[in-house]
Amino acid sequence: MTVCGEMATGLSSKQKAAMMMKVLISVLLVLVAVSSSYGKPDKPTPQNQKRVPQTLSRGWGDELIWYQTYEEALYRAQTNNKPLMVIFHLEECPHSQALKNAFASNKEIQKLADEGFILMNLVFETTDKHLYPDGQYVPRILFVDPSFTIRADIIGRYANRLYAYEPTDMKLLLSNMQKAKKLLKTEL
Repeated sequence: MTVCGEMATGLSSKQKAAMMMKVLISVLLVLVAVSSSYGKPDKPTPQNQKRVPQTLSRGWGDELIWYQTYEEALYRAQTNNKPLMVIFHLEECPHSQALKNAFASNKEIQKLADEGFILMNLVFETTDKHLYPDGQYVPRILFVDPSFTIRADIIGRYANRLYAYEPTDMKLLLSNMQKAKKLLKTEL
């Protein structure tokens, strides 16, 4: 007979039941503690890290409202009487990434974009040749008036890529955004 068995022989049945209950509760608590550690997720590693769903902002300003299609953006520009800003870029392009970081971190640009523009950024080329008046390069930013007129008069500083901007061109971009707010045809 075991030590517990020898000790249990001198106990009443109520005491034996209470002792058995304490043992069962102790075992149950240990099992709960052990099993709860299995339910905890591992620390994030590149292999098990969750990917954040892609938003229409694509990092250009998560607090801004972005439109998915050119047609929808044109409709919103016309109904809200605001210019449309179309940003062409590629995710894997280092120039696009640098411009995106400068654009997203510039508080003045973000505020003006939020208050005064219909926004769209595209990671693919369009078949509308009006949206690449001087070629299909990235990054480039075009402005479209609510009257559906491409603002060819609002350009960057490069003669060979009229609508290109660099991260150092944020003052020029801000100035061009302010020009784009002065609508070509205000009576729509």
